[in-house]
Order: sequence, then C-alpha cells, then structure tokens
Amino acid sequence: MTERNPEKDLAILAYSGGLDTSVCIKWLQENKDLDIIAVVGDVGQDHDDLEDVKKRALDSGAIDCIVVDMREDYANQYLTKALAANALYENKYPLLSALSRPIISKHLVDVAHTNGAKYIAHGCTGKGNDQVRFESSVLALDPSLEIIAPVREWDLGSRDNEMAWARERGVPVPTTNAKPYSIDDNLWGRAIECGVLENPWNEPPKDIWETTVDPEDAPNEPTVVEIEFEAGVPCAVDGEKMSFLEVIYRLNEVAGANGFGRLDLMENRLIGVKSRECYEVPGSMSLITAHKALEDMVLERDLLHYKIHAELVWAEQVYNGLYFSPLKIALDAFFAETQRYVTGSVRLRFYKGTCAVTGVKSDYSLYDYGLATYDDADTFNHDSARGFIDLHSLRSRVWSANRHKMNAVHEQLHSVTGTKDEFSK
Repeated sequence: MTERNPEKDLAILAYSGGLDTSVCIKWLQENKDLDIIAVVGDVGQDHDDLEDVKKRALDSGAIDCIVVDMREDYANQYLTKALAANALYENKYPLLSALSRPIISKHLVDVAHTNGAKYIAHGCTGKGNDQVRFESSVLALDPSLEIIAPVREWDLGSRDNEMAWARERGVPVPTTNAKPYSIDDNLWGRAIECGVLENPWNEPPKDIWETTVDPEDAPNEPTVVEIEFEAGVPCAVDGEKMSFLEVIYRLNEVAGANGFGRLDLMENRLIGVKSRECYEVPGSMSLITAHKALEDMVLERDLLHYKIHAELVWAEQVYNGLYFSPLKIALDAFFAETQRYVTGSVRLRFYKGTCAVTGVKSDYSLYDYGLATYDDADTFNHDSARGFIDLHSLRSRVWSANRHKMNAVHEQLHSVTGTKDEFSK
C-alpha cells in the first residue's frame, strides 16, 4: 500500500481490472484530486489471476487494492435468499448481476468505513441498470457516503480515445481487441449482450456460450442427478454432502455438459429500455427447477399460490437495485418461514439441453396417495362433493339469481363473454 496523502480525500472504487475502471483511477486523481483504494470482489466470475488484477490497479495509480473472496458469503447469504424466492426476473431468467452488486456494495462500504473514505466510485455507464444497483445499495447502507460515477462525467468518446487517454498517462490498457460482447458473470450464471445480439432477429452466435455445450453435441445418453435439500438449501448431490457453493459448482458442470441453461430473451430494463439479452445459467436454472418441484410437494396450496406472486415482487425489487429495501427485507422473512420444511430430494434428468424433474420425495410431503388415486385405494369421501359444490358456488348462484330477477344478467354476462344473442334466446 502506498502511503496515503493526508491532504487528500479518499475514494473507494469498485474495480474489475478492465479499461474503464483502470481509467477511473487516473481520472479521479486528475479531476477530483483523490487518493484511490480499489476493491476487487471475487463472486465466482471468470477472471485473470487476481494478483494480476491487483497489480493492474496499483500500476494505474491506486494507493491500494483489496481483493476479497466473496464466494462463500455470496452463496450462503445472497443466493440462498434468491433460491428461496425462486428469483426469476419477469418470470424468465435467474437474477445475476442484480444479486452480485449488493454484496460488492457492502464490501465497498465496509472498506470506506475502515479507511475513513468520503466517496464510493464505480465504472458504470449512465445507461444501464448497474449504476442504480451500486448507488442504491451503497446509500441504503450508508446515506452519508457520496457517489462518484466517472464514466457519466468524462468526455472521452470512443473506446479508442479512452485507450489513447490511458496510454498518455501510463495506465495499462488491453493489448488485444475488445470482445464484441458485453459479458458479466458470477456463480449464478453469465449475462451476454451487445454486438450482433443487438439485432433481435440475429441468432446468437455459437461463440457467446462458454459454460454450456451445444445441445446437439451433448451426450447421447441422459444424465440423472439427485439433489437433496435441507430447509430449502441444497446440501447434497447424488448422496455426497457438500456446501451450497460446492453444489452450485457441481450443477453448473453437470447441467452445462448436457447443454442445459441457455436463454435468449427480450428484457425490460429499469430505465424503460427493452434489451435483447442472452443468459447462460445451467446451475441456477437447475436448482430453481428442483427447488420449485419440492415446494410443490410440501407447501400448502394457498401459501404456494401467494408465494408465487411474492416471488415476482422480490425479483423486481432486486432487479431494480432495492436489495436492501424494507419490502425486500420483509419478503425475505416471509420466504424464510416458507422454507422451514422444504426438505427432501429431487431427481433431475438432463438430456440435450433439457432438464426434467423425474422424482420428488420428502418426509414433509402433503401428497396423499389415498386422496389422489382413482383406484380401489381411494380414501376420498365422494359424498362430500355435493355439499362442497353447493357452498363453493353459493356466491355465484346468489349473484345470478338477483341479476336474472332484475333482467340485468344478459348485459353483464355479455360484457364478459360477448355472447349476448345466445343468452337472449
């Protein structure tokens, strides 16, 4: 660590090691007269050696670079909550970047407190969701901190201009051409956008996929996996006990090898822009599929139905950068209660890009064979049906009788069915 200048204020920068955040260091020094401590968070993303990333930050002018392995905490404190919520944004894809930003923000705030920093900085653009997620999370944790977003302020123009600006100041720049896609990844999956993907009619090129094989090239025999859950958290695969983090890595490997987990969709961003996105989510989609199947067996009907609605609200809160909001925290408490008895095993069958649930079992199962079967083992009391239907349809019968009496039923039913002539006959 370079000795800090006591006459300068300090900024804590969320650092990825790429061009933008490396330029941020030098820009903050020149334009804001700040000392910079860079923070690198390992949330399971594909990355260069972290010591190389740290060296790049120091070579760019940071007085220190703190590398934090966040994977265990990310899995146990953040992804467990996401799994409890079966978090699928717009009921389509597992949240990825939206889940990693809060934990990175928490560590940024912790480092700021430890070092007496006044500012938090990030390298997000003014167009995407991440600027909102970082800033909303930081300000929820400590509203006294001030945010600086250099990319929103500087006028460096194109990437070539940015690289030229960096070279003039001795900032390390990439030696190869930039990837044609924008990629963000962590334990829970990969998000791919930009390039040819910006035309929704273009089929995703094969080179965007890295953690899943092409389903056509997947094994010709299915792979069967049994996942055990304890209170909603996966705890074993094929009888082998392991941590949740280890389960995620195992399912990423198994599902990916069978070509499962590729998504191509249109997404509604927080700022109102529609964006074509591709996601590679073998492990997360597998675990959510299994988790939902177990919940179907052990959760009471009304609770399950209400939870499905609450899941959409939870996902939207997190997507919109409100991970630390009162509503999201309250929903966490609700979901935690629902998970108390989500204990059991689920069998998944992977085959050429598909994942199917082929078996579920639990000591807390609410499935009763005697009530469900239509064979001689049937224990359901059929005599109860008449009374049940009478009570269940009571409100409809009272409504209909009144409307017939008032000669109003045809108009009201027509507004729903569009079949006025039939009722008038």
